[in-house]
Amino acid sequence: MIGKDEVLRDCPENEGKPAYTDKPIVHDYLRMMNQATFGSDASFMTVGEMSSTTIDNCVLYSAPEREELSMAFNFHHLKVDYEDGQKWTLAAFDFEELKHLFHTWGKEMSERGGWSALFWNNHDQPRALNRFVDIQNFRQEGATMLAASIHLSRGTPYIYMGEEIGMVDPDYEGMSDYVDVESINAYQLLLEQGKTPEEAFKIIQAKSRDNSRMPMQWDASLNAGFSTGTPWLKAGKSYKDINVDKEMQGPIFNFYKELIRLRKELPLISEGSYLPALEESNQIYAFERHYEDQKLLVLNNFYGREVAVTLPADYQKGQVLLSNYQGTEVAETVTLKPYQTLALYTN
Repeated sequence: MIGKDEVLRDCPENEGKPAYTDKPIVHDYLRMMNQATFGSDASFMTVGEMSSTTIDNCVLYSAPEREELSMAFNFHHLKVDYEDGQKWTLAAFDFEELKHLFHTWGKEMSERGGWSALFWNNHDQPRALNRFVDIQNFRQEGATMLAASIHLSRGTPYIYMGEEIGMVDPDYEGMSDYVDVESINAYQLLLEQGKTPEEAFKIIQAKSRDNSRMPMQWDASLNAGFSTGTPWLKAGKSYKDINVDKEMQGPIFNFYKELIRLRKELPLISEGSYLPALEESNQIYAFERHYEDQKLLVLNNFYGREVAVTLPADYQKGQVLLSNYQGTEVAETVTLKPYQTLALYTN
């Protein structure tokens, strides 16, 4: 959301974002628009895309009594693989920072009545599977774990095209395959900074917005079944193996269907509060949901190796509500398999 001062001044900090991000006048504009248009109809849903925003402001944007928006996106969690805050770099994601962001935002928005729009993918981001998962060995497990980590959390989860079948980055072979002007400009800038063409191209492959903009992979036919013409972007290399035809009965798509069913049927998931759990773990992102006398513990193993975890006492005799692995036995200690998600219910 953008609100600028009447006097436009230079702002060299963070690409000028402080000059227009989260200005008080934005809230005035939103309330004015809400009261004059969509706010009169309870069936309307509105969402704001926030960039360098804060929890304080997102509470204001989304708390019902403020009469501004229904919910707000923030992008902080998708910068945890930026080296020194710079997008055009190659770095492993920082799990501790990711976990801290999820816990801080989840807890504060829950306690203060704000509402988050939850997502992993959009048209401006590389595919989350490539960023957070060993896709060569655990694509299906990683896709379902990432899905559960937001669909079982507090807020409104979003699904970006292809996410529900586990689509990955297109793995283009040269700069001529890219059309995104930001990527083309970044490639030249990286060369000017001293990167070799091979080094610069690897960064573009990992970070380009075109990773999420290639054609939807419908089937194994020409252009992934997207068009009989020439599409704006080439289909990704994986389309013959990962496409709607093959995945409709597969584990990822059916897992998404189950997540949607559970959210529709259980107020615990759709309305419950958020509490951080197992905050000291360096491998598991875990949280609780509470609603009346019901509780849910969600464990998400973010790595391709097993990890043992001692369950909180309340859940040691809990019921397995959902998992992306079969046969998990609930006991004092459970061992999570690579990229396993496990949701335990108790009341």
